[in-house]
Amino acid sequence: MRPRPPLGNPFQILLLACSFALAGYAGVRLFADDWTAVALWLVGAALLHDLVLLPLYSLADRALVRGLGAARRREWTMYVRVPAALSGLLLLVWFPLISGMVDRRYRTATGLSADGYPARWLLITAVLFGGSALLLAVRLRRATKRRPPAVH
Repeated sequence: MRPRPPLGNPFQILLLACSFALAGYAGVRLFADDWTAVALWLVGAALLHDLVLLPLYSLADRALVRGLGAARRREWTMYVRVPAALSGLLLLVWFPLISGMVDRRYRTATGLSADGYPARWLLITAVLFGGSALLLAVRLRRATKRRPPAVH
């Protein structure tokens, strides 16, 4: 009996083909108007990420792990990493509006004000960290209830 090739099931292959088709369509539409500006933006974004952002968040993560390790709470790392990563991603995506750099252009294009974006981002960040802290507290409480009593 011949071994089956590791291609995955037909649904996965169809989904992958559809995602490639969608990405190709988006690429054609994106590069149709001003391909040099888009290519320059992509290269600049890759360089900014690799040369500036990656070392910064790697250094921050190393400091977090070292600090929690020194406090003997290294298992808490993910409760800080996840909300920080989500908050950072939101900041990266909405940075022009959060920083107020494109307020006039945004108002002209949409007719809306960009005034609330910094406060909303801070609120979402607070909710993310608060939810993570709440989840950590619930898990710690559950773990202490399961622990057998100390024998004296």
